Amino acid sequence: MKKTFVTNMPNHIGAFLKASKCFSQLGINITRVSYNKAVDSHTLFIEVDGCESNINSAEEMLKDIGYLQKGEENSRIILLEFTLPDLPGSVTAILELISNFNFNISYISSQENRTGYQNFRMGLFVNKQSELNEFLSQAENICPVKVVDYDETEKVFDNSIFYNSYVNGLAQVAGLSEKQEEDLLVNVNLAMQTLDEQGLLPYKTFDSISRFAKLLADCKGDNFNPRITEHVVSDRTRIILIEPDCGSNTAIIESDGKRVFVDSGYACYKQEMLKVIKGLLPDFKEKEESIILTHADVDHGGLLEVFDNVLVSQRTATCLRDEHNNGQGYREKNGLHKPYINICKILTGYKPVDSGKLNVAWGKATLTAPLEQIGFYSIGELNFEVYEGQGGHLLGETILIDFDNNIAFTGDVFVNLNEMTEKQAEYNVYAPILMTSVDTDAKLCAKERKTLLKRLGVGEWTIFGGHGNKKVYQTQTVAKSRI
Repeated sequence: MKKTFVTNMPNHIGAFLKASKCFSQLGINITRVSYNKAVDSHTLFIEVDGCESNINSAEEMLKDIGYLQKGEENSRIILLEFTLPDLPGSVTAILELISNFNFNISYISSQENRTGYQNFRMGLFVNKQSELNEFLSQAENICPVKVVDYDETEKVFDNSIFYNSYVNGLAQVAGLSEKQEEDLLVNVNLAMQTLDEQGLLPYKTFDSISRFAKLLADCKGDNFNPRITEHVVSDRTRIILIEPDCGSNTAIIESDGKRVFVDSGYACYKQEMLKVIKGLLPDFKEKEESIILTHADVDHGGLLEVFDNVLVSQRTATCLRDEHNNGQGYREKNGLHKPYINICKILTGYKPVDSGKLNVAWGKATLTAPLEQIGFYSIGELNFEVYEGQGGHLLGETILIDFDNNIAFTGDVFVNLNEMTEKQAEYNVYAPILMTSVDTDAKLCAKERKTLLKRLGVGEWTIFGGHGNKKVYQTQTVAKSRI
C-alpha cells in the first residue's frame, strides 16, 4: 500500500536521515519526497510504499521521535499591515507589542513610497483568536492596522507552518471533514511540487487553489444562479441548457414525451441543481431518468448518482469503473493532472458512481482517426450519430450529431469560450494554471475539433458544448461521408 506522511521536522542537519532510517529498517520504499524551504521550513512530505503493518509501525516510530506532532488547531499565520510614519524608530513600538504577546514573526515587508508613511506588512504566528483580538486593540492605539487577505501579489509569508495554516483555511471555506483536510494537504503539496518543476512560483499555485476554492463556495446556496436558456427544435422537441458559474453545463433533451440529460456538473451543487431541475421539470424522478456522460471528468459527472441509467462509451465506462474500484481514473494516471483532479474531488465532494448504473451504449476497440463514429442514439424525433475522439481532451470523449436537425453535443472537445459569463470565464482560468492544460493532448484535441467542424453539413448549426452558451455555427462545407 501507499501512504503519504506529512512530517514536521526540525530544521537541522540529519533530520531527513533520521526519518529515512525509520523506513529502511522496516523495508519500506520512499517513492516521493517534497520539501521547499521557501514555502515551509519544517514540513516535509514523504510518500512510501510497503505492507500495511510495516507502514503502521513506521507511523508509530515517527510519532515517537516527534515528527508527526501537529500544532494547535487554532494556530495560524495572520498577515497584518501597519501604517507607520516614515521616521526613524517608528516601528519600535509595534515590535515591542509583538514581543509582549510572544508572537513569532514569519514575514516582514516594507518600502518607503514618498508619502511620509510606510506600510509594514508582517506575518504573525498566532495561537489564539482572543490573543489576536487583544493585540489588534492595543496596536490600533499606536497606528492604523488592518488584516490583509493573502493574494497573488504577495510572496508566501508563512515559512514555518504554511501548509497546515493554508489548508485549514481552505477546509473552513469548503466545510471539509478532518479526513478530507488531510487528503487536501497532501494534494496541495503535490500540486505545488508538480508545478514547481514546471518553473511556476509556489505562491501562484497556492493562490490559484485558494481562489478556485473560494469561487466554488461563493456560488453555492442563494448565490447559485446558472444561466438557463431554451432551444426549441420543433413543437415536439426542446433542449434546455443549464450553465452554472462553476463546472460543466447540463443539457436536458425532451422529445415526444421522452427525456435524457447530457452531463451533470459538480457534486457540491447537487441540492442547488435538483432545485433548478425540479423547478423546470415538476415530474422529475417520477419515472426512470437517464443521462449521457460526454466524458469522465469530475466537473461533468458529479450528479451521476441521481440518475437511474448512465449512458457512456466503453472507454468512459472503464475510467469510471477504475475510479470506483481503486480511485485511479484517466486523469489520476496523468502526473500533471492528478493533483488538481484530487483537489477538485475533495473540494466538490465527488464520489465515483456505482458501476451497476453504467450502460455501455457505444464503443469501438480501435480508433484510427481523430474522430470516428461508434454508434447511434435516438430520442423522439432526434436521431444522433455518436462519435468518439482519440482522447485529445480525455479518453472516451463522446460527441452526438443530429444531421437532420443540425444539432451537436460536443462535451469539452468544443466549448464556447467567447460566450461565457464573467464568473464562468474566471472559473475556466484555474484549471489550465494548475494542470498546465485541461487537455490530455492539446494538439490532438485541436485536430478533433477541426475534424468535428468539417464533419458538420451545410447550413446553420446549434452546438452545445461542455462550457459556455450554445454556439450558433454557420458552415458552407459539404460534410464528408458519415459512416
